[in-house]
Amino acid sequence: MNQHTCELRLSTREPIEFIDITEDVKKAFSASGVTDGAVTIFTRHTTTAVKVNERCERLQNDMCEMLKQAVPPRSYMHDEATIDGRQNARGHLMAMFLNSSETIPVSKGKLALGRWQSVFFVELDGPRTGREVVIKVIGA
Repeated sequence: MNQHTCELRLSTREPIEFIDITEDVKKAFSASGVTDGAVTIFTRHTTTAVKVNERCERLQNDMCEMLKQAVPPRSYMHDEATIDGRQNARGHLMAMFLNSSETIPVSKGKLALGRWQSVFFVELDGPRTGREVVIKVIGA
């Protein structure tokens, strides 16, 4: 069994932002030498997410709007006493609707992504620097 780990560091520009990291995932997979197995993409932050979906700017705008509507701005208890002073309860709550990781099967040397699927890092408390994503490839 082979395994390969790659870490990404990202900076974000918007409070809510979808960043396509598909090419980074493909590079990590290519460097692994794995032909059958899986790739897991994991974010190390509780106000971010990893999501597989279609890459379309209008769709990403719709997704941002849906998240904003699902968790409207208001007074949240968490914001009254945060560790770092950030008023980020809303980002934590939005993250509950998403995943902190995604796993993509690998078969015959190819990622099993569908034609329209891309891998996104989702910022929910931006802008931020030093966001970390771990890409782990495991297989034969």
